[in-house]
Amino acid sequence: MKKQTQAIHSRFQTKDAYGSLAMPVYHTAAYEFDNATEMADAFCGKTDAPDYSRVTNPTVTYFENKVKAMCNAHGVIAVSSGMAAISNTLICLTAAGKNIVTSRHLFGNTYSLIAGTMMRFGVKPHLTDLTNLKEVENAIDNDTACIFMEIITNPQMEVADIAALAEIAHKKGIPLVADTTMIPFTQFDAHSLGVDIEVVSSTKYLSGGATSIGGLVIDYGTTPNFTDRMRKELLMNLGAYMTPHVAYMQNLGLETLDARYRVQADNALRVAQALKDVEQIKRVNYIGLEDNPFYELSRRQFGKTSGAMLTIDLDSQEACFDFINRLQVVRRATNLFDNKTLAIHPASTIFGNFTPRQRQKMDVLDTTIRLSIGLEDAEDIIEDIVRSVEG
Repeated sequence: MKKQTQAIHSRFQTKDAYGSLAMPVYHTAAYEFDNATEMADAFCGKTDAPDYSRVTNPTVTYFENKVKAMCNAHGVIAVSSGMAAISNTLICLTAAGKNIVTSRHLFGNTYSLIAGTMMRFGVKPHLTDLTNLKEVENAIDNDTACIFMEIITNPQMEVADIAALAEIAHKKGIPLVADTTMIPFTQFDAHSLGVDIEVVSSTKYLSGGATSIGGLVIDYGTTPNFTDRMRKELLMNLGAYMTPHVAYMQNLGLETLDARYRVQADNALRVAQALKDVEQIKRVNYIGLEDNPFYELSRRQFGKTSGAMLTIDLDSQEACFDFINRLQVVRRATNLFDNKTLAIHPASTIFGNFTPRQRQKMDVLDTTIRLSIGLEDAEDIIEDIVRSVEG
């Protein structure tokens, strides 16, 4: 079956007692066994029977299995947030004395995790320009645990060559870990470009209009023992497993993901094209525009769609605040890929606790506004943005 059909028609692990078409929500902590042997086998991973909902739950397992089939993956683990997906993955791959080769252009909390929290446990960041392959290769040493990348950086909108980075990683014997949140896996085949482990904030496109917080770790089976360690150690000891109600909500979102994404991506392109002609907007940054420096690479990697996030630059932070305050259709909120179009000033919010010097190094500008384009009529989005820019 094609991915969209799998999203709707994946079979349950066991037949439902009442023939339900929707996977039931198993709101339970524990499960009863017929005998002690069955209980022991479940707890030791010898069977697929759920034992405790901190590590296995039928509703969550169904969601995981559906994503696994759609991605043709070795294993999928659903967790409590996108940051949980990143942190659990990196903890699984690293140890004290190891380092992570990554970009200076990371999302705020991801940067704080890698260049802050993990340093307290002896894991160092090697911050590089991932678009400079020679620099990346030179940054890798015998203690490098992985290369970590975002396929489209947020909010810089930088795109690195995934296949080239994978080739470097594999030559050095380390995995390439990619945060692929910006382009859904219904459109983009990360493994075909050499990604070993994919992390996704399922809060975004998958959840179906920002209904819930969740994350996915998608393992393509090229990193020895990764999924086993994640399930037998990380889920057990860190407790970041997705809840059954979130899995239910995100499974429903997954069924409509492809249809919603295609509308949002089309809207984003139309908005970006329209805003290029607005005098007060100094720059429109969207990888789907033909004059964008990453346009050709993005087409090769992601196909004909370019995601639903873009940024615009105005004259100053004051102009950005005035613009945001005048918006009427576009909502003033964080998050990405809600059904509603959202606007935020990253420098004063997501990166607000970084110093000006740190923001400068990360190329987070005071003049930038991030727009997540929703499902409204594109003309209404454009009209609201233009009116708010022009004052």
